[in-house]
Amino acid sequence: MLLEVENLEVVYSRVIVAVQGISLKVPERSIVALLGTNGAGKTTTVRAISGFLPVDDAEIRKGEVRLAGASIRGLPPHRVAARGAVLVPERDKIFQTLTVEDNLRLPPAAGTATMEQRLAQVFELFPALARRRGQLAGLLSGGERQMLAIGQALLCAPKVLLVDELSLGLAPLLVAELTARLARLRTELGLSILLVEQDALSALSIADYGYVMEGGRIVYEGAPEKLRSHQDIQEFYLGSGAAGRTSYRDVKQYRRARRWWG
Repeated sequence: MLLEVENLEVVYSRVIVAVQGISLKVPERSIVALLGTNGAGKTTTVRAISGFLPVDDAEIRKGEVRLAGASIRGLPPHRVAARGAVLVPERDKIFQTLTVEDNLRLPPAAGTATMEQRLAQVFELFPALARRRGQLAGLLSGGERQMLAIGQALLCAPKVLLVDELSLGLAPLLVAELTARLARLRTELGLSILLVEQDALSALSIADYGYVMEGGRIVYEGAPEKLRSHQDIQEFYLGSGAAGRTSYRDVKQYRRARRWWG
């Protein structure tokens, strides 16, 4: 197993439990979706995996995180990235006053490929970035900024990409294009991807497996077909049920994780 999270518990300010004993797995060359609404604990989970928790006054209280069988729990972000788990964070995490190419040259090229080889690879994967390589990153569209953030992560030669809210603030057509690019990364580069999303429809369109989080817990998991066919998932996440629901807790069958099995 490439990435394993086992019984993870994360606490903010030493008292607020944000993630409560979750476990998940990301096999090699797979795309795994972690679904949930705002506040479900998805971003906290990927920050715990990637080592970015201390900046949020949070800590892992229990559990384990393993990459290729070795523990990466509590390692700083640069060491986690060096081991092969690289975060593509939500929202803008690019340097707007630098050019596209300068943004891509910031991370040191990892692995056996040279910087020029890795740049060529990123520009081949994202032709829009190649056309704008000399343009200030602050002038890019939202979709192009996401491409740039993914490109920066690829320069670190990842084994697994941790992609947080790819669809945030983007039009559906752009989301479809970006998810298709992620699927291509898996196919052509052999990468694994943990895709953290509120947009269940786009995430499940490319995922091999999915987990649903609510209130800091995993409440349901399964293959995409299983998730898409579940009535509660349809009603809340896929928009095919009754109107007027404002919380997953409004779905009549919602229960904690122990009630979902069976």
